[in-house]
Amino acid sequence: MAKESGLGWSVCSVDDASGTAKAIVNDCTNLQFATPRATQDTTGLDKSAMERLLLLADFSVTLNGVFNDATGQAHDVFKTISSTSVARTLTLTVSGQTLTNECLFTDYPLTRADSGEFTWSVPGVLCDGTVPTWS
Repeated sequence: MAKESGLGWSVCSVDDASGTAKAIVNDCTNLQFATPRATQDTTGLDKSAMERLLLLADFSVTLNGVFNDATGQAHDVFKTISSTSVARTLTLTVSGQTLTNECLFTDYPLTRADSGEFTWSVPGVLCDGTVPTWS
């Protein structure tokens, strides 16, 4: 298969504070992630355009979703972010392609909109120095 839509995510799982992976794909309504590389400017005075070196790889993610406090669901996973300091495995799978990273999730803000929606948005960053790689 070639070009595809973003429909059909089969896995979005995050470890809870005890290290047990929990599938939250049904609670997650959208997400954004990035796998940037740092660069170093190495442009000499004799150049008329930029020269750069690739440096360290990184990963960041923001998961967004709907509040669900059932056992093993999103609230159960994220409610301990403020009280624990543990790395959590994040696994994303779409179309048979999997990206797994060890992340630190840094916040669990909840929003009750004036329309009545109750949602969350959880940011995470790479924590273990392993280069993000699709498999």
